[in-house]
Amino acid sequence: MDVTLLEIAVQDVAGALVAVDGGADRLELCAALAETGGLTPSIGLLDAVVAAVPGHVGVHVLVRPRPGGFMFSADELDVQVRDVRAAVAAGAAGVVVGALTTTGAVDGSAVRALVAAADGREVTFHRALDTVVDLEPAVEDLVALGVVRVLTSGGAPRSIDGVDRLRDTVREAAGRLQVMAGGGVRPQDIPALVAVGVSAVHLSAGRQETGTGGPGAGPAGRTTTDPVLVAAAAAALGRTA
Repeated sequence: MDVTLLEIAVQDVAGALVAVDGGADRLELCAALAETGGLTPSIGLLDAVVAAVPGHVGVHVLVRPRPGGFMFSADELDVQVRDVRAAVAAGAAGVVVGALTTTGAVDGSAVRALVAAADGREVTFHRALDTVVDLEPAVEDLVALGVVRVLTSGGAPRSIDGVDRLRDTVREAAGRLQVMAGGGVRPQDIPALVAVGVSAVHLSAGRQETGTGGPGAGPAGRTTTDPVLVAAAAAALGRTA
């Protein structure tokens, strides 16, 4: 029987360790997740996380230079290519990228450059897929470009509300592309997501902690990885840490 993997999005070393202890099979490492949907983390953070977690847990780095959409200038693409190369050199098992054209299709030339920069590491195409109108050509493009998996909510704010399109994505991928459900995933949603045939589920398992703000510090509080939510997600997949 195929095993559905658990991926947890983390933002620091402590969160990575919580996720692994709770049963995560894979990590997506990013920065400013709650505030922006995720941006490229620092190389220092990546280096520390790779050193801290067991080797069998793949660390996949989100490469996204800014919030605000997925159409990138030549300079922004150059930065992403450099970030992908740096992530690979620092020991990332893979990278998470996405780029679209002005018409909302997969930007083949940009993705091709990012896949090349990954130098054989796994490439995940992120939730930029959720803004693509024509799913079938997008999936075919990503398969041809050498992308390994897609992260998608099925085009809905929450994956549980996008199960029909998730099912369509799995069917269109036909085993040529892994489909990972992500976007507002709660542990109680996981059985229904698994039922449509996704290869993995992805969640941040975050909780808000209070803190101190002030001039130059940004908002008070921060989001951290919740061990209870990670363990509940693992349990929903039928296993424990």
